[in-house]
Amino acid sequence: MADQRSDLHWLALRLCRGLGALELPVMRGNGLSLWGYEVLVRLADHPADSQLELAGELDLDKSKIVRVVDELEAAGYAERVGGKVDRRRRAVEITAPGRRVMRSTAADLRAVEQRLLSRLGAADDAEAALRGLGLLVAALRSEEV
Repeated sequence: MADQRSDLHWLALRLCRGLGALELPVMRGNGLSLWGYEVLVRLADHPADSQLELAGELDLDKSKIVRVVDELEAAGYAERVGGKVDRRRRAVEITAPGRRVMRSTAADLRAVEQRLLSRLGAADDAEAALRGLGLLVAALRSEEV
């Protein structure tokens, strides 16, 4: 029997899980975890002053961010460096190989997303879906306490 639910939470959860399942082989093929990719994307914008800063921005547990940064550092995609003000504090930066793998992964993910969005039919429908999701995310941010 086909799923009949149409409430936003259920649909968003199905979308998140389904998209994650489609993206996981892309990540693995690029030598990354889903969180590893998210960390690289964040670091590509600007270095993190600390792992704690990264954890907070990505809404990850402190112990999880340490493992993710460990994996990225072992692969040569990120590095911990001494803080400029406080040497005890370790900043996290993306490396040149990290930028390359992030760009390659992003291109592969865009192909997966385009394949999925093409199921909506017209390009206008795909743009409307993305715009609607963006508006919902923005609305949630304004609701947060």
